[in-house]
Amino acid sequence: MNKTKTALALALAFVVLQSAAAFAADKGKIVVGASPFPHAEILKVAAKQLEKEGYKLEIKEFNDYVTPNIALADGSLDANFFQHIPYLDNMVREQKLPLVWIAKVHIEPLGLYSKKIKKLDEIKKGATIAVPNDPTNGARALRLLEKNGLIKVKAGDLITARDITENKLGLKIVELEAAQLPRTLNDTVASVINTNFAVEAGLIPATDAIVIEDKDSPYANVLAIRKDEANKPSIKALAKAINSPEVKRFILTNLVPKGIVPAF
Repeated sequence: MNKTKTALALALAFVVLQSAAAFAADKGKIVVGASPFPHAEILKVAAKQLEKEGYKLEIKEFNDYVTPNIALADGSLDANFFQHIPYLDNMVREQKLPLVWIAKVHIEPLGLYSKKIKKLDEIKKGATIAVPNDPTNGARALRLLEKNGLIKVKAGDLITARDITENKLGLKIVELEAAQLPRTLNDTVASVINTNFAVEAGLIPATDAIVIEDKDSPYANVLAIRKDEANKPSIKALAKAINSPEVKRFILTNLVPKGIVPAF
């Protein structure tokens, strides 16, 4: 009987030690891939909250919309923060990636910018307008142009320039990589640009955009993770930190004037 109790006690102690070791191993560094602005800036605020929980946040910056998801899927990152929900859903579906989002953080309204005109009614027949070439942001851009009376497009989520059904001005819609769009402003009449790339180029969405998405846009930017790691203590701590009152205060104080609004 005593031997049985001793064996049980040793087994229990082993389980406790294993759990403690796993928890300790989970503590330490969390590596998150992010776009430089505003994602990396928001993560720097979250990092201070994570320090209180015993975690060090390492931010790896990316300037494209594909690599961060591949890096997360292959384990090079613990999480990423650069994309909105429809974009993530589309990549998961097309690339069969084992990713999910765990926290909504902010919304970056898409805007129409120009160095040549100040108002929509200044757009003339045959004008060239550039839009993002990735499926979800391209569709957003076309919907923005449609909402403001420049074109009409088919119903559906992932529309492209080929789905334009009415174009009375004969606009030339050019689809380009999102990060390159600010550089097109010298060559186009106007370009539809993501807020983060607009700000990096020195544009202020609140004042420089000719038209901009409504603040209730469904395209919330999210923290993405591998779907089998949602219950990891480090991931839970990261999600809590990025949705903390401190992060919300930072967005309201520093980013709302630039057109970026909190989504939590």
